[in-house]
Amino acid sequence: MIITLVLFGRWLEAVARGRTSEAIRRLMKLAPPTARVLRDGGEVEIPVEQVRPGDVVVVRPGERIPVDGEVVEGHSAVDESMLTGESIPVDKQPGDEVVGGTMNQTGSLRFRATRVGRDTVLSQIVRLVEEAQSAKPPIQRLADRVAGYFVPAVIGIAALTFVVWYVAGPAPSFLYALLNFVSVLIVACPCALGLATPTAIMVGTGRGAELGVLVRDGGSLEELHRVRAVVLDKTGTITRGEPSLTDVIALSGTEPALLRWAAAVENQSEHPLARAVVAGAVARGIQLPACQDFAAVPGKGVTGTVEGRRVAVGSGRLLEEEGLAGPERLREEADRLAGEGKTVMYVVVDGGVAGLLAVADTVKSGAAEAVRAIRRMGLQVVMLTGDNRRAAHAVARQVGIERVLAEVLPTEKARAVEGLQREGLRVAMVGDGINDAPALARADVGIAIGTGTDVAMEAADITVMSGDLRGVVTALQLGRATIRTIRANLFWAFVYNSLGIPVAAGVLYPFFGILLNPMLAALAMALSSVSVVTNSLRLRRFRPSLQGTG
Repeated sequence: MIITLVLFGRWLEAVARGRTSEAIRRLMKLAPPTARVLRDGGEVEIPVEQVRPGDVVVVRPGERIPVDGEVVEGHSAVDESMLTGESIPVDKQPGDEVVGGTMNQTGSLRFRATRVGRDTVLSQIVRLVEEAQSAKPPIQRLADRVAGYFVPAVIGIAALTFVVWYVAGPAPSFLYALLNFVSVLIVACPCALGLATPTAIMVGTGRGAELGVLVRDGGSLEELHRVRAVVLDKTGTITRGEPSLTDVIALSGTEPALLRWAAAVENQSEHPLARAVVAGAVARGIQLPACQDFAAVPGKGVTGTVEGRRVAVGSGRLLEEEGLAGPERLREEADRLAGEGKTVMYVVVDGGVAGLLAVADTVKSGAAEAVRAIRRMGLQVVMLTGDNRRAAHAVARQVGIERVLAEVLPTEKARAVEGLQREGLRVAMVGDGINDAPALARADVGIAIGTGTDVAMEAADITVMSGDLRGVVTALQLGRATIRTIRANLFWAFVYNSLGIPVAAGVLYPFFGILLNPMLAALAMALSSVSVVTNSLRLRRFRPSLQGTG
């Protein structure tokens, strides 16, 4: 009966533990078994393992994309929720990248394969999750050390139980001594103690992958719950990393007309600010007329003729060259916009100041919401940037960050993180660029935004695939939830053994005549292991909250 109960418990445990790695199995199933490629002028369906870089792959609506590549033909919306955790489909057109395992929804696509086999993003995600689940975090090493002392102690207690019952127990004393000896050994099996940490880590890292948060190892999850300060890089992390048109102010005429003339001239320029103006006009549905006599004035702006009007767009130095000052109201508006960290460009039409445009690296959607959620968790939020203080504080005000470290050179970012650590803070650094890599490596936990560079992601402990700061909130809350689960598992494992061993040894017999039958000890031991695994499986229902404290 004891053997039957132990095997039954092992079977229940195996079933429950099998569910802990379900996230990996779901990820692996995302890759379709076959791919449709162009060969010899026609479409040929081949096993996905035979796709080679450079092959042109055809994907129809409703099919999963088999490998990573670059779109060469077609338009479609692709569901990338398996990669980023975001449910909103992403529009794809020629030149855009697609990732294997994502779902093509609305249109047909042809793309050139760039990464296949073990090099695809999906394969890297699976490999990273497997490595994270096999790594031992510090809290597991502590449990292993405790178990190293626990096992000899239990054997000693079992031997002492045998001696006491054999010498002082009722007849037949040998039988009582043997049964209680066996009960102590069975009930004290440290299976639950050994399962407490790895099962929680497996479920936590798997759930993180489903939510677009990749964890390099279990120790990173443990370290997250100790973090007391979150350092955010500005460009590309809080902001989009590219300029956008934010304001159009016209002195005379209408704002669309002013923007139409300015964008027509800027359309001839390759400057990033000019591209932002043109993109802003196109987004507003403005048709751009032709521009003649285009000329660039280095350091000042551009000029040209649009629909018979001479138009100039540029900085304040352009006004000086034109011999113009502009009305007081316009200068006040320019000062206000500059105070918000925006770049101001004046528009001159036929020798008169017609208005101004403002361009800025705009804050990402959800950034302010993420900062508020992090602060609700009791963490300090710090912005780290190489930009000037005026622009840095303007962005910080928009998202609700009070502490700003501005004008920090790329080589000094790691030292800035070290300075926060000297204040007694455990620091999580969030960044996306090559210049963030030293700071990511220096921080207690490095979190890379997935839209950044491979170097940043390689230096980081955790990668947020979506590029959305709300993913950082997910990572922080997942770390806390995983550690809470591990601690609960360890607590109940210790409590179970603390209560079970004395009962198995027979301390209740003199008072109540109660002994623990070895069969019941076997059942209790099996159920304790299953309870620990089941508690860990609760992490599969983890949902991040931007309102709670994590």
